[in-house]
Amino acid sequence: MAAANPSTPANRTSPSPAPPSSLSPSRASDFMQCPLLYRFRVIDKLPEKPSEAATRGTLVHSVLERLFDAPATERTAPRAKSLIPGQWDRLRETRPEVTELFADDPEGERMARWLGEAERLVERWFTLEDPTRLEPAERELFVEASLDSGLKLRGIIDRVDVAPTGEVRIVDYKTGKAPRPEYAEGALFQMKFYALVVWRLKRVVPRRLQLVYLGSGDVLTYDPVVADLERVERKLLALWEAIRLATETGDWRPRPTKLCGWCDHQAVCPEFGGTPPPYPLPVRAPGAAVAEQGRMGPD
Repeated sequence: MAAANPSTPANRTSPSPAPPSSLSPSRASDFMQCPLLYRFRVIDKLPEKPSEAATRGTLVHSVLERLFDAPATERTAPRAKSLIPGQWDRLRETRPEVTELFADDPEGERMARWLGEAERLVERWFTLEDPTRLEPAERELFVEASLDSGLKLRGIIDRVDVAPTGEVRIVDYKTGKAPRPEYAEGALFQMKFYALVVWRLKRVVPRRLQLVYLGSGDVLTYDPVVADLERVERKLLALWEAIRLATETGDWRPRPTKLCGWCDHQAVCPEFGGTPPPYPLPVRAPGAAVAEQGRMGPD
């Protein structure tokens, strides 16, 4: 049994371990980055400490979402910044663990700087897009689709714009900096994932995928075609097969990278001298499922 994370309140219990049942862009990226990290997050459901960067991203996203509640002429930078305190209060109510971020900041100086950075990110958005000219069809849209293989894909799209001609644009806000050109394909993976889900749900290929990087003031766009989405689907099917095999065998291997330094699970990772918690799901030897199917015969 995994040791309790000391940052987790005593009255909060983790959900029971369960086999993966769907795939999101974040979890697909986790598995590609490190299968053991995927296991810790999806199967063991080990708690993780909130980070200032991720929490700030959540706050900025909520402000940009709420701004569109106002009439177009009132969607100004001052109004957007005025939403930050209320959205921060709301975030602390819905996710009390984020209060841990500033537990050692009794004077509130670090939190003030953190909120100031959120303000600057919101202000920068107005140099990249004009919300008075936008009327999103959807905001924070939960999407879910099942492929012919049975694989369930799901995620949340920041914004969907639909032109009068019916063309669809999928928009995602990033509070970090734009990646270097050689890493752009990895950044677009999430957007192509969403485009695939929309295509499977609506039979419409989105006209444009748009990543808005508030940290650096860049906008990355990509116009997908059917062949792109078919490639993404094949990649996800192969990924899901690898996840299924690891789930059945319990063979989740760490994949060391520079990102390991940011991982919350070093204490239970073999790469850092730790021991993972006992695997909480039944384990079958590789090939056992195929042998069993052979004994049973076809349906």
